[in-house]
Amino acid sequence: MNIIIVANRNNPKTLDALFQITAFLDSQAIVHNEIDVSDLPDSAFACSALADEVNARYGGAYDLIIALGGDGTILHTARLANVIEAPVLGINFGHLGFLANSADNGLIALLADALSGEIMREQRVNLHVSVTCVGDEEEPPEGPREFFALNEIAIARGAMGHIVDFAFDISGDRVAKLRGDGIIVSTATGSTAYSLSAGGPLVIPSHRGMIVAPLAPHTLYSRALVTEHHDVVEVSFEEGSPSSWEVSLFADGDALSFGRPISSIVVTTGERTTTLITRREESFYKQVARTFFK
Repeated sequence: MNIIIVANRNNPKTLDALFQITAFLDSQAIVHNEIDVSDLPDSAFACSALADEVNARYGGAYDLIIALGGDGTILHTARLANVIEAPVLGINFGHLGFLANSADNGLIALLADALSGEIMREQRVNLHVSVTCVGDEEEPPEGPREFFALNEIAIARGAMGHIVDFAFDISGDRVAKLRGDGIIVSTATGSTAYSLSAGGPLVIPSHRGMIVAPLAPHTLYSRALVTEHHDVVEVSFEEGSPSSWEVSLFADGDALSFGRPISSIVVTTGERTTTLITRREESFYKQVARTFFK
C-alpha cells in the first residue's frame, strides 16, 4: 500500500495529526509521502499535459490520499486525486467541514477503518473548464486553457469593478443574456459553497448535474438552473466588449489569469468522478439543517 498525506501546515492542529498518522503508518509498514498543500500545483495541471509532470513528480500508484485541513485543503487535494486517480480521506481541522470527516471519535480509528474499507466511498462529480481567448485561433496560447474544479467555476467582476455583460447557453440553447456581477457554475458538492451565497439551491451530493447561478443579475427574472449530467454550459462575451478584458475567473476560489480577453468559457462535468471516503454520521439533510437553518 502507498499513501500520500497532504497537510495544511499553517494549521497547528494538523501537525499533531500528521505525527500520529505517520507513526501509525510506519508501525504498519505502509509506505507514505507527505506534501504541504501549498506545494500542490494549480487547477490547470489536473486537465492538461501537465498531468504527466505530476505523475512523474510523485511516481507510482497510490491507494489513498489523506487530506489534513479544512474543505479548502480537500479542494486542492482533489486536483491531485484527479491525476493519480486515488480516493481522498479528508480529516477536518477547518470550519464547516462539509467534505471532511470529524476525528472526534479517534484519528487512528478513523484511518484504520478507511484502510480496511469499512467507510463509505462517495463518487462526486467535478467540473472540466475550457477557456477560449480572443486570438487563440491565430496564435496558440502559451499557457493552459483547461482547468479542474470540484466545487465551482466563478466568472465575476474584475479589478475595475465594472458590471459584466454576458450570455449563457445550456447544451446549445440560449438561456439568457444578462448584466450583473457574473455567474457561477457549480457541482452538487459546491451547492453548499459560493453557489449558495448567490441564491443557488442546496443539492444532494449524489446529483450528477451542474448548478448555474447568476451573480447579482440586473433583472427581476433571473433564477438558478439545475442541469443534467450530460449538459454543456457555455458563457460568452461579445467581441470587443470591455467585459471580456475585465472579467475575473476563479476555479474553486483560485484566480486564473490570461494575457488576452476571454471569448468564451465552456463547462462540463469531468470524465471521471472524485472519490471521497466519508464516514457520514448524519444525513446530508440533517447536516444542512444543522448548518444553515439553525
